[in-house]
Amino acid sequence: MMLILRLKGLKINHYVLFLLFLKKKPNNLTLIKSISGIRGTIGGIAGNGLTPIDIVKFTAAYGSWIINKTNIKKIVVGRDARISGEMVNHLVIGTLQGLGIEVVDLGLSTTPTVEIAVPLEKAGGGIILTASHNPKQWNALKLLNEKGEFISDADGKELLDMAEKAEFSFADVDDLGKVTNNDTYLQKHIDAVLALPLVDVEAIRAANFKIAIDCVNSTGGIFVPALLKALGVKTIYELYCTPDGNFPHNPEPLPENLTEISKLVKEKNADLGIVVDPDVDRLAFVCEDGGMFGEEYTLVAVADYVIKNTPGNTVSNLSSTRALRDVTEKAGGEYHASAVGEVNVVNKMKEINAIIGGEGNGGIIYPESHYGRDALVGIGLFLTHLAKFGKSVSLLRSSYPAYYISKNKITLTPEMDIDALLLKVQEKYKNQPTSTIDGLKIEFDKEWVHLRRSNTEPIIRIYSEAGSETVAENLASKIISDIKEILKLN
Repeated sequence: MMLILRLKGLKINHYVLFLLFLKKKPNNLTLIKSISGIRGTIGGIAGNGLTPIDIVKFTAAYGSWIINKTNIKKIVVGRDARISGEMVNHLVIGTLQGLGIEVVDLGLSTTPTVEIAVPLEKAGGGIILTASHNPKQWNALKLLNEKGEFISDADGKELLDMAEKAEFSFADVDDLGKVTNNDTYLQKHIDAVLALPLVDVEAIRAANFKIAIDCVNSTGGIFVPALLKALGVKTIYELYCTPDGNFPHNPEPLPENLTEISKLVKEKNADLGIVVDPDVDRLAFVCEDGGMFGEEYTLVAVADYVIKNTPGNTVSNLSSTRALRDVTEKAGGEYHASAVGEVNVVNKMKEINAIIGGEGNGGIIYPESHYGRDALVGIGLFLTHLAKFGKSVSLLRSSYPAYYISKNKITLTPEMDIDALLLKVQEKYKNQPTSTIDGLKIEFDKEWVHLRRSNTEPIIRIYSEAGSETVAENLASKIISDIKEILKLN
């Protein structure tokens, strides 16, 4: 259910301002500058889309920031297979060279592979050229620190300020940076997964799994088959594994985009399907009957296996399913919630010394490997779990608490004070447990609703979860009704 609240109860001058906002917004062009990187659509006018000028500008700021922060003139670069990747790669590497920085170019790679490579290369940072689950017209510069982790909020703001002020100086001709092409990290990443104590290659091999995979014609088409073969999987049905960036469907691994692999799993009588996004940091599974395991339950299943073997605490963000809390507490651990965003999950995991964490979008963060979402690590742990469970994927899914999440949004006028609006909603539910670390989350026993403002649009996103889809949608409808009422009174 998608509900758009359009100006009901608002003054006419709010309506005029909203029309002006829409008129000023460039058609089909977007450039989003955030703490974790620069994301945009390729082409157009500089400053409106991700143009070569914007790429050079923000790469120069990042490279200069890395030198100032670490005094290390070395950066790792890798990219997914999207069509604009080669062009963006040339611009990024050339700019870094111009700053006098040595570049280790991994070529076609994955986000977690670059994260692993940064500390191994003793680099000052890393850049992954990927727009993750966004369609082919998008690309982005994801920015890492010297630990191979996403940069912090404070660091991101400092970097963006440097970019706006053009605070960077380029090297003389004798001091230009060198480029080293390194294609060894595919194997190094796989070896790291195989070396994890909780990844049991013998158990996976003995299970003799037949697995279908959909890698959306990006770098998962290189990495996922190689990992499965190393894990002893002999029967692999490949769907969209040519890394040419021609995404055959919307690359976000949501049920509505996975109809073809669902059919393939049933046609081939496969034991399961595995789906990754273009940069291989999100992971989803398809059950043997073609049904969806559910992205929310990727982390739940992997965490269940991990904490049963190495007891400890877990973390996910406020918008992720309560099922992780249930399985964690059942195993004697403590569950903690963070603000939305990978860097926030990682910070909370470090704070409470979590054994595993992640996000409900299929992101697995396993500190035993590294502090980053990693689909390859998730595959190794999940297949071990399934092999030892000894039953079907659908039966494994049914062993976990059943929850349903409803996602909605309300669009308001640009000048609306959304923070004040959320405070009024919080006051209405002051007798319920609430959290304000990221918007407003209200808990109703085992049900909850989470309201978050968008950083780029005048939107409140509303996520609700309950034991049935109907109850979850009714809960969202009640909150939406409350917001309408509050707006009428102002």
